[in-house]
Amino acid sequence: MKSYQIAVVDDDAQIREIVEAYLNKEGYRTMALSTGESALELWKNDPPDMWILDIMLPGMNGFELCRLFRKEAEVPIVMISARDEEVDRILGIELGGDDYLTKPFSPRELVARVNRLFHRVGSIRQAMENPVPSQPGHTAIEAGDLRLVLEERRVFWRGEEVEMTLKEFKLLQTLSEQPNRAFTRDELLTLIWGDNYYGSDRAIDDLVKRLRRKIKELPVDTVWGHGYRLRMERTGP
Repeated sequence: MKSYQIAVVDDDAQIREIVEAYLNKEGYRTMALSTGESALELWKNDPPDMWILDIMLPGMNGFELCRLFRKEAEVPIVMISARDEEVDRILGIELGGDDYLTKPFSPRELVARVNRLFHRVGSIRQAMENPVPSQPGHTAIEAGDLRLVLEERRVFWRGEEVEMTLKEFKLLQTLSEQPNRAFTRDELLTLIWGDNYYGSDRAIDDLVKRLRRKIKELPVDTVWGHGYRLRMERTGP
């Protein structure tokens, strides 16, 4: 198993030491930095596998670093801040941060979130190596009462058209192409958002909720502890 390197960027020495101690105990290699400028230098010379960025840094702040890193690569980024302001959390995510923690936070919670992000990275790589086969050449998919017209990106339920966003359509298409197959949340994230997405798998749960609101009798089953499937009655053995 690869030993990931994580850069911890915070101007509070005590926080850096505590975070490093917990991450090292988990088996990660760490690099502690106190300024945005030193983080930028590391990025140029030896970029880590993940960044933990404090927002309120002297000089170049965490927001600026996050924006810069995200332009160049899809490296996972966890942002931390002493300010529990909704606007800060929203801005951090919009700039490309994958997670956000408010000080004071539990080091164990931070480690759990770091583990989750690296699990996502591993799942994405596995999905890239073993892609789900598609059905090229089909202009429409029929799945019970559901009909998807692929070229037009239109969805019909029992003959009535239902408006769908692009992500909703892609989720329905993925499930409809292989009915009764149980997809994991990580697989669906990769197939719908792309292989560079490292955010929470709760995005899939939200997407399914939206589909169920639009089509109340849609036979999308929750496979507990795993993911989702489009349930279809089998006509044969």
